Amino acid sequence: MSLIEDLERLESEGLGAIAQASDVTALETVRVALLGKKGSVTSILRGLGSLSAEERPAAGKVSNAVRATLEDALAARQSLLAAAELEGRIASERTDVTLPGRRRAPGHEHLIEHVVREIVQIFIGLGYRVAEGPEAELDYYNFTALNTPADHPARNASDTFYIEDLSGEKAVVAGESDVLLRTQTSPVQVRVMEAQKPPIYVLAPGRVYRRDVADPSHLPQFTQVEGIVVDRGITFGDLKGTLEHFCREMFGAERVVRLRPHFFPFTEPSAEVDVSCHVCAGAGCRMCKHSGWLEVLGCGMVDPNVFGYVGIDPEEYTGFAFGMGAERIAALKYGVPDLRYLIESDMRFLRQF
Repeated sequence: MSLIEDLERLESEGLGAIAQASDVTALETVRVALLGKKGSVTSILRGLGSLSAEERPAAGKVSNAVRATLEDALAARQSLLAAAELEGRIASERTDVTLPGRRRAPGHEHLIEHVVREIVQIFIGLGYRVAEGPEAELDYYNFTALNTPADHPARNASDTFYIEDLSGEKAVVAGESDVLLRTQTSPVQVRVMEAQKPPIYVLAPGRVYRRDVADPSHLPQFTQVEGIVVDRGITFGDLKGTLEHFCREMFGAERVVRLRPHFFPFTEPSAEVDVSCHVCAGAGCRMCKHSGWLEVLGCGMVDPNVFGYVGIDPEEYTGFAFGMGAERIAALKYGVPDLRYLIESDMRFLRQF
């Protein structure tokens, strides 16, 4: 069979294959098989050089005609298939405007934010105001001014996130003070006492950071709400009455409240506040580890040394301070067994609240 006959045969077969291509992808496969670098027509065209001088003109004319015919057929089929695919896509994506709209579930406040608002509202009702401060804090305000000694474990890099500069060294500001992510919102209280003369009734909610591994009872970032009162004649009885009122407002009027001796560097005397277990009513169960009590917060009378840092006369004024984790309050009030549920964005959990 001559080269011209081969070309005519491939033209006929190629036109048939082009006509049978059902979509753009199949058509591209046909094009590559015919006119690609290793295509059947291309292979035959490479053989033109082996023909004699007399045969070459006629074979070249036929080969050009075959290539042009196939390219025109491919272009026409490409246009037809692309139009058909567009029509199909338009039909499948067509929106029926007469159908009822899809109802979107409304968003709602996250449980942590809800609990913070509850706490704030209780203390606003007692005459407190809300104060805020920086989350990137100075060592002075986070530790020194709160009567925390230099060798206290909380000041170690293993417990606190210190901020580094671009050289990898601890970030330092004027006065050679380290910069860190605050471990508590107590620095807000120090800044308020520096800027404002007593009487002071302030609540300081906000995010805090500690080098804790996330587990059922700890988070490396959580929300703390702290409060401070500084006035003439403030006693431990005022502290006890305030926190008993808070616990009963938050957890229910039937809950029993107790204070246990404890230690904090910035308060003396110090205490931890417990409420009776809501599951067993104090009888003892797994929720309260069979003690009948659930730990809620820490508190105490402001240490006179703290007043010394902010220029308040401890002979004229006394005060108390308290602090609580909003996540822990949420867990105790709503029976959340694992604090990690509060930050995992699992809608199956969050929709319950």
